[in-house]
Amino acid sequence: QVQLVESGGGLVQPGGSLRLTCATSGFTARDYGMSWYRQAPGKKRDYVALITSTGSSTNYAEPVKGRFTISRDNAKNTVYLQMNNLKPEDTAVYYCNVVILGRGIFWGQGTQVTVSS
Repeated sequence: QVQLVESGGGLVQPGGSLRLTCATSGFTARDYGMSWYRQAPGKKRDYVALITSTGSSTNYAEPVKGRFTISRDNAKNTVYLQMNNLKPEDTAVYYCNVVILGRGIFWGQGTQVTVSS
């Protein structure tokens, strides 16, 4: 079955960096675009970034442009989110996402990112 497993979250001070990892299995990841979303306490889940299947194109939500970078290693079936210059408003649970036509929409369990001094 499709599995997405996020890791790399934690507590970091404002201005710090973290790299999130999404390990995938159960499908041919290199055939699909992949996305990151986040959900802060009491708020809806918001889109963060997307990368195409080959990694040739990316897209970012306005609040993270210039600070976050999405990338992938198709040999390792893994997607990354490098987060720099983190702000308290980046505090959220971060989720990896894939939409597979004919199979459904899949989410990982999430990884907590807390930005606080």
